[in-house]
Amino acid sequence: MTIAISSAFDSGNIHVVRCDGPDAIELTIPKDAHSDFAQWFHFRLTGAAGQAVTIRITGLEESAYPAGWPGYGACMSEDRETWTRADTAYDKAAAGGTLTIRLTPETNAVWLAYFAPYSMERHHDLIAETALADGVTLDVLGQTLDGQDMDLLTMGTGPLKLWIIARQHPGESMGEWWMEGALGMLTDPADPIARALRERATLYIVPNMNPDGSRRGHLRTNAAGTNLNREWHEPSMARSPEVILVRDKMDETGCDFALDVHGDEAIANNFIAGAESVPGFDDRQQALLDGWKAELLSRSPDFQVEEGYPIGKPGSANLAICTNQMAHRFKCLAMTLEMPFKDADVMPDAEHGWSPDRSMRLAEACLGATLAMLDELRA
Repeated sequence: MTIAISSAFDSGNIHVVRCDGPDAIELTIPKDAHSDFAQWFHFRLTGAAGQAVTIRITGLEESAYPAGWPGYGACMSEDRETWTRADTAYDKAAAGGTLTIRLTPETNAVWLAYFAPYSMERHHDLIAETALADGVTLDVLGQTLDGQDMDLLTMGTGPLKLWIIARQHPGESMGEWWMEGALGMLTDPADPIARALRERATLYIVPNMNPDGSRRGHLRTNAAGTNLNREWHEPSMARSPEVILVRDKMDETGCDFALDVHGDEAIANNFIAGAESVPGFDDRQQALLDGWKAELLSRSPDFQVEEGYPIGKPGSANLAICTNQMAHRFKCLAMTLEMPFKDADVMPDAEHGWSPDRSMRLAEACLGATLAMLDELRA
């Protein structure tokens, strides 16, 4: 069987420069459509069972986040369910930055990706399963530029309005794995944390903010090449319908708590980015932010507070970013959760790195932290 590389499937993305044998495979990463972002890859290697294969992805110093490659391990799977990390090395000086992946597949089909993919088919399965649970309502807020539905799941009967969104940047697929963990917990009738949250709050959940970018295999943008997390101040139906549809619904319901779930290419840890630099950020918001992080830290050894983004000067925040806009617009606790593409330094796992399972477990800890802060949110 001839060795081949393909990516013509949901979230696939790669360009084949050459594929002339097990040690002569060179690839590059195409840019997101209508943009300069390039980092996400997802492809299938066929015909190499039992052979030692070396794959070189070149030109990566020109990628969106070149600091993401040192210390990174490519994800691989032969069944598309269990993802492990391949032997991976990065050489900044070789061919404009080269990621070298070495593996010996056991079968004639193995998938490799920047992170374990979360397909649109799996998204629809997640929506279908969640919508069947008691007390859950599915609403379609509108359509994306490619005509896909913007799904909103609502559950709970309490007065507090909790908004959770994920995957504004489609290549950050750990965000929807996090959502699968959160929704599984929230719809478990035997889970006491879920029951208490749904009794005391109403939850509005958008598992995938960027269906078009997800299907197209983009890292960071939608079908128009728009970075949705720079659209929250002045979104438009022409450039960012995903944002305007969700933000309008938030204005309708109100918002006491907003969590935006992401992944970070370079920082090898989980962390929270708050909204400390928004105009008018007050002592109450600071206390809520500090309290929530402390609660999560007590629940998950995978979380840490030493490493993260620097805090900007007071009043200097970019209000086009979701977390900043929500904190400013609603005077609420608004945060961005960042998970790593690399392994988490605080709890390394050489075989799996940061993984779908760990993303789902972190979601459960986040829900526990949120429940613990409900009294403070109401104050």
